Amino acid sequence: MKPAIVMQTDFTADTSAVCTMYGVCQMVDPELRIFNNNHAIPSFDIFCASCNLDYVVDFWPEGTVFVSVVDPGVGTSRKACVAKLKNGQYVVTPDNGTLTHVAKKPGIEEVREIDETINRWKPTVACSIFHGRDLFSYCAARLASGIISYEEVGPAYPVEEVVQIPLVEPVCGEDGTVSGMIQGSGEHFGLVSSNIPYKMLEDTGVSYGDTLEVVIRHKEEEKYHGEAKYFKSFGFVPEGDPVVMTSESLTVQIALNLRNFVKVYGIGQGPDWKISFRKVKN
Repeated sequence: MKPAIVMQTDFTADTSAVCTMYGVCQMVDPELRIFNNNHAIPSFDIFCASCNLDYVVDFWPEGTVFVSVVDPGVGTSRKACVAKLKNGQYVVTPDNGTLTHVAKKPGIEEVREIDETINRWKPTVACSIFHGRDLFSYCAARLASGIISYEEVGPAYPVEEVVQIPLVEPVCGEDGTVSGMIQGSGEHFGLVSSNIPYKMLEDTGVSYGDTLEVVIRHKEEEKYHGEAKYFKSFGFVPEGDPVVMTSESLTVQIALNLRNFVKVYGIGQGPDWKISFRKVKN
């Protein structure tokens, strides 16, 4: 069976643009299977695109071809590339920071710049603003279908040159405070996820039922400072109360039970958003 293509964009889910990306893939090879990751990434949010890839790659098989199109530099000198990951998957994307998280885990084995003289949809060559359809989808389809090998994507360039967003690494202080950055703030349910592994928190002596001091800052501005219980799920605290949990990505997360933490407190995500947790002593 040919590998699946998994797409994500900032185009919104109800746009015909995504449909044309599907169509180009089908014209290359009607046997290809195409799936959606997320087409509602905030406009131009490269960090969010990187996080979305990080969220899903562990749950797709070797050979999967991911197409990620969040491309504010479309049509400029930024590289269009295909990264081969160390787990055998591929990511077709602008090299603009989207590969930041997968460069750390599972890691990038090799990266190649797409040769547009070969791997570009020819009927729209006059258009320079829709590489999601004309370059990334077309190249991904040719790769997934076996029409081209990975080596035929284009010339390789050093993995060290891949553009990466500077991240805030999680740390544990001498006083037991664990801190990091906010990796995700979902507006739908209002979950605020850090990049702090849950094990790092529990290694400070924290266990279910403990009360934690939680501080969130945007740059230097304090956006939230409060206490929350640490439990395994929402329903262990009263409606409207904050709760600290282990997220589906196995990092430390804070939420409100049946409320929206993100909207109530205006929480964003990315390296400018810092979060810390510390056990409150009895």
